[in-house]
Amino acid sequence: MKVTAALLTQSGGHARPYRKTAPIEMAALTLDPPGPGELLIRIDAAGLCHSDLSVVNGDRPRPMPMALGHEATGIVEATGTDRDPGFAVGDRVILAFLPSCGDCPRCRAGEPFMCGVGAAANGEGRLLGGGRRLHDSCGGDVHHHLGLSAFASHVVVDRRSAVKVDADIPAEIAALFGCAVLTGAGAVMNSASVRPGESVLIYGLGGVGLSALMAAIACGAAPVVAVDPSPAKRAIAERLGAHAIDPGEPFAERFAEGAPDVVIETVGKAAVLQQAYAAARRGGRIVTVGLPNPAERFDIPAVALVADGKSLIGSYMGSSVPARDIPRYIALWRAGRLPVELLLTSVSPMSEINTLLDELADGTAVRQIMVP
Repeated sequence: MKVTAALLTQSGGHARPYRKTAPIEMAALTLDPPGPGELLIRIDAAGLCHSDLSVVNGDRPRPMPMALGHEATGIVEATGTDRDPGFAVGDRVILAFLPSCGDCPRCRAGEPFMCGVGAAANGEGRLLGGGRRLHDSCGGDVHHHLGLSAFASHVVVDRRSAVKVDADIPAEIAALFGCAVLTGAGAVMNSASVRPGESVLIYGLGGVGLSALMAAIACGAAPVVAVDPSPAKRAIAERLGAHAIDPGEPFAERFAEGAPDVVIETVGKAAVLQQAYAAARRGGRIVTVGLPNPAERFDIPAVALVADGKSLIGSYMGSSVPARDIPRYIALWRAGRLPVELLLTSVSPMSEINTLLDELADGTAVRQIMVP
């Protein structure tokens, strides 16, 4: 079938403003039908994330050409087999950006977010079952972004990239759970295992950072302090019940020990991670979910790992199990404990993606939702 998708042919080297240089083209592509264990999804809403921007600006090199997008929701229009016990035509699904094979050592150990088979497929721009389902006008393959390529009218994904959810969730809300909430809330609840009464410091108030903040408050953390240069984002944090400060402001007096129990770093810069590590109390936990440019290096005195007893934890996809955690986070949203609607900056046509990338790069947006 013919679909429209956000096509990127070159990673890096694009001058700004993107609204003029237009690195992304909404292109007409051919989409193969779903194979065994795959689903055809009509995309209803998709969120624009810094991970998408990092492919455009070259911070996260990926095979080209690539159809972008990794945070989305949609409706199942077809399955790749006559009968699929988990999905049916008409189901609403939220897409997850790391499919897990279920059989590798990490999956068997209960860590599907570390699935090597899924990571290899994502790195090669193919689906978990092998190959690519998107093709350009000349018949050439177009790579998949994190198994989804969700900035499109329709996608074919591995069934293990989809989580069935209730149909009554508004599409612009449902999309947020696929990355921003999954990653941010997961960093707090899964990776850091924040306990009631623990203090938390969060660097960065994008979609992931604000999701982490909501989750910390839902866990009973106190105090929760957030650091971001944007007054608008700090205002959202304050509305949620956190203390919000500019990066230049001191924070020690806000914590009983002069330093927090847990620090969450969501910015994706090695220099900020360095600050986050230094900010934690002795014996504290530092969780990093940001994705810096691969050339950046993080440096700490080796003796500090023992002498300070801190734990530095990498958190990919919030150490989440999507089929378990997405319904859990949705339940917290329904109960009013994760007000993820506050993440929404705008809802725009997908054709405006280059302009939206400028707003994201400028730091003025939290989560921009696009509709085909």
